[in-house]
Amino acid sequence: MSVLVLLLAVSAACCLGFGFVLQQNAAQKAPLSDFLSFRLLLDLMRVPRWLGGLGLMIAGMVLGAVALGEGEISLVEPLLATNLLFALALSRYQTGQPLGRQGWAGLLLLAGGVSAFIMAGEPRAGSAVSDPLRHWLIIGAMVGAALVLTTYGKRSRLSWGPVLLATAAGLLYGVQDALTRVSGTRFSAGGFPELFTGWQPYGVLACGVTGLVLVQSAFETAPLRMSLPALTAAEPLAGILCGVGFLGDRLRTDTGALAWEAAGLAAVVAGIVLLGLHPAMPCGATEAEPPARDLQRR
Repeated sequence: MSVLVLLLAVSAACCLGFGFVLQQNAAQKAPLSDFLSFRLLLDLMRVPRWLGGLGLMIAGMVLGAVALGEGEISLVEPLLATNLLFALALSRYQTGQPLGRQGWAGLLLLAGGVSAFIMAGEPRAGSAVSDPLRHWLIIGAMVGAALVLTTYGKRSRLSWGPVLLATAAGLLYGVQDALTRVSGTRFSAGGFPELFTGWQPYGVLACGVTGLVLVQSAFETAPLRMSLPALTAAEPLAGILCGVGFLGDRLRTDTGALAWEAAGLAAVVAGIVLLGLHPAMPCGATEAEPPARDLQRR
């Protein structure tokens, strides 16, 4: 593993984790009438804490994009999943909650799962699939699943809705990571003319903005412990699928390697759930205060 890729991906995870906590702190006090609306972003832009969290998230995405340009998406995505560790660290500082058995177990599962997947799979670059049909099938499946999850999430926004919305956002962010990788390759090949004559950079923008609305709506209506695990688990799974499906990433496929890869991903998901449900994660406004909320009270 390249040390540069490791440093870039972990730095990106740090910025993302801190940014998500700051965004949720602000979004939980937004009016529910803005649910799944671009008005939510316009309202939150007036909140300094949310802007700070957005800035950190953008910094994390930029660092992640550079990491994706230097390494395989199947290597970078599991490292980006460690953003939950940094989110928990900031939340623990805010709440004063001890890490405890649950926190340590989640930490070990997440770190061990990432290590097991990378060591067993040995992600390496290969030849990207040139057939556009493969691209559209995989991307279409991810976007279609996100649309279905959003539809059901909108109907049950105060029960399982936030989990569904966060999962949908994670799928879109995974697609965004894959398209970022393709956009970087196009830019390296022909500069800005080559980059902007393709549809991929516009897909990056569309996935990013739509995912942001979904994430903030999930943050608005539920505790961080409900939404962030789903977001953190869905993104690397979608990204790895895109990487192996059409970006040419290669993983070891012998029986032993596949077993360890599956076990590693399962451990990552289990660790994410344990850390996301940790008491240190801040409560949402639905638990902390009455539903009648207004940004002006801040």
